[in-house]
Amino acid sequence: MSTSTTWKPEDWKNYPVKQLPEYPDQKLFNKVYKELKNYPPLVTSWEVEDLKQKLVDAQHGRAFLLQGGDCAETFDNCTSPQIVNLLKVLLQMSFIMIHEMEIPVIRVGRLAGQYAKPRSSDTENVNGQELPSYRGDLINSIEPTLEKRTPNPKRMLQGYQKSALTLNFVRALTEGGGFADLHHPEYWELDFMRRNKYYKEYGDMVNSITHAVRFVETITNNNLNTLKQVQMYTSHETLNLHYDGAQTRRVPHKDGWYNLSTHLPWVGNRTRDLDGAHIHYLSGISNPIGIKVGPPFDDDEVLRLIEKLNPKGQDGKIVLITRMGMNHIHDRLPKFIQKVTSEGLPVIWSCDPMHGNTYSTEENLKTRNFDAILDEIRTTFAIHREEKSHLGGVHLELTGDNVTECVGGAKGLKADGLKSNYQTFCDPRLNYQQSLEMAFLIAKEWKQTVSEKKQESFNGVRV
Repeated sequence: MSTSTTWKPEDWKNYPVKQLPEYPDQKLFNKVYKELKNYPPLVTSWEVEDLKQKLVDAQHGRAFLLQGGDCAETFDNCTSPQIVNLLKVLLQMSFIMIHEMEIPVIRVGRLAGQYAKPRSSDTENVNGQELPSYRGDLINSIEPTLEKRTPNPKRMLQGYQKSALTLNFVRALTEGGGFADLHHPEYWELDFMRRNKYYKEYGDMVNSITHAVRFVETITNNNLNTLKQVQMYTSHETLNLHYDGAQTRRVPHKDGWYNLSTHLPWVGNRTRDLDGAHIHYLSGISNPIGIKVGPPFDDDEVLRLIEKLNPKGQDGKIVLITRMGMNHIHDRLPKFIQKVTSEGLPVIWSCDPMHGNTYSTEENLKTRNFDAILDEIRTTFAIHREEKSHLGGVHLELTGDNVTECVGGAKGLKADGLKSNYQTFCDPRLNYQQSLEMAFLIAKEWKQTVSEKKQESFNGVRV
């Protein structure tokens, strides 16, 4: 938290701000902002503190952070099937990882607030007309008219309402029992893996989970209701500081301020200026904070950024999300790890293998290659092993729907098949099948790390 006792959620307005267009109707904006400030919080401070404590375990290798979801949520997709499918894939990925890695998995969804997106330009040409860029449903509409593209503050109220609906449904599913039940392997839908070389191994793993549950219930003569309940946290990129600031407040019996629109806000590559508005805002809140770091960046500047956002050196406070891309990872990541480690800065290392591996096809469709994504994860694990550090999490853009946006994976999607179900308004996402396959392969890399550390320890090497 900021060392200043005078920090207020609106103070960011005194600093240079990026990625936040002005609202032309200031009278309407003031009305909306006041209304939003009076709404109940979407999450609670004790949930935030609970997540922070769990992240301490990830920092020290006792847990693993799985952060994933849509690149940008849309209001239209705030529906039961969309939420169920995303929640389902995140839960199943986490169950796979728990079984294979034998440690707790912290589930953090990019949901219930991921309604804004950064853009490289303030305007874009649509059918020969220069229009304000679409910045996510929290700010404007994707419809290509000047009226719809003009930033509208009422969308912040819609964003809050959609987030509240999403959170309410997620909590009902995960806390009410049944949806997250490990007793039902038929929910796992592994048919897509039949032609994959690991199919039998994956099927055996699912059966093993079910047998383990039944065995423990038998010997304890107890129905394990806790296996029907899971904790799901939320996250979104802090872009619209009006929205996040309005939901930032003090709480009884605790020091400091909390952003209660989400559990884990993060700052992206485009808005992490050390003296910028976004960093000043984030420096004053008690939430754990994610920092995306990818080329271009200056190592020393990022070190100062970590210190500014975590001046007291708290464990579980900073999730450092590297997004290097396979073209830069060998040159940039080892030195970066060395510098952070030498400074003694406590961070949870996470890997975003998506953003640095994005490219466009000949038909100008943005896509990502499953093998490149996997290669960056493997390489990141390997580099951390070499540097005597450890990777504590992954950050993935994914969906539970059967979209065709990333090439490769078990079904071998080709570039000419992308148009069959290409739905994203933003960046390409892993689909349900690719996401589950990724979970299996991440778990394999984790197990290799553990195996190598045990071998080093056996050989008398301090790790």
